[in-house]
Amino acid sequence: MVQIGFTMMTEQAGPTALVDQVVGAERAGFDFSVTSDHYFPWLESQGHAPYAWSVLGAAAQATDRIPLMTYVTCPTTRYHPVVVAQKAATMQLLSRGRFRLGLGSGENLNEHVVGGGWPAAHVRLEMLEEAVEIIRALFSGESVNHHGAHFDVENARLWDLPEVPVPIGLAASGDVSCKLAGQLADLLIATEPEAGLITAFDRHGGGGKPKVGQLPICYDTDRKAAITRAHDQFRWFAGGWKVNAELPGPAGFASATQFVRPQDVADSIPCGDDVGAVVEAVRAYTEAGFTEVALVQIGGDHQEPYLEWAQRELLPALSEL
Repeated sequence: MVQIGFTMMTEQAGPTALVDQVVGAERAGFDFSVTSDHYFPWLESQGHAPYAWSVLGAAAQATDRIPLMTYVTCPTTRYHPVVVAQKAATMQLLSRGRFRLGLGSGENLNEHVVGGGWPAAHVRLEMLEEAVEIIRALFSGESVNHHGAHFDVENARLWDLPEVPVPIGLAASGDVSCKLAGQLADLLIATEPEAGLITAFDRHGGGGKPKVGQLPICYDTDRKAAITRAHDQFRWFAGGWKVNAELPGPAGFASATQFVRPQDVADSIPCGDDVGAVVEAVRAYTEAGFTEVALVQIGGDHQEPYLEWAQRELLPALSEL
């Protein structure tokens, strides 16, 4: 049976609201949660970007059962991999074994702020591979000295390590990143229901490992209002990751998506209160081979009615998949 997750979307809510939301998601019966890790929102209309790791720490204390996960953290530019390793180990302790570290090669939107420039895609994957090597070494408890192509580490060691090792997930969108994920990760992360990603991941060592997807939806009893909100806050999704990884800020996303119509968004994102439409959208992921799907409810101010609807109607329907 597919596991259904809740997304703490840091781009659309402040830190206190995000913690309240994941508490509500646990109460509603979601199987797990994921958290975006952004310095900017995609579009100004989303309006938020708190520090994800502080939110996660608070969420670990405010919840009892629901697993937590970054979706995803870039461990190469804004954060050095030794810092990511320390944060992840601490989160695993605070959550008492409920944390998974989702990693990816990042987006210019969030990483340019430290002023180091934005590398080409193949360089970003090289950096990600080296970063995972460093993080794994630190998770083992050893003292790490590393002088690689992209990172230097001088006598680093984690002094507070959890008994349950932190699982590492890698985001993938093509053959090269799927190969990297299959070889280095404990789980696959993807945002499109493409069976080819699962096949490539399995071929390179991912067989039997979890595959986590993500699906945006926009619940509202007024479908027209849902479409309007989804277009206002989530039309950036239409650009695809090859574009989205390169744009430097919300103004760029606004410009790049100026010709995306509300109907275009409605055609790709379930909008309204049709449970069947969400079930079919999730089914596309399960048929592709995903074992977990994290739902994104669009609109930071529209989480409470969504959680009530999810508990009452959506989650019971999805449990039949």
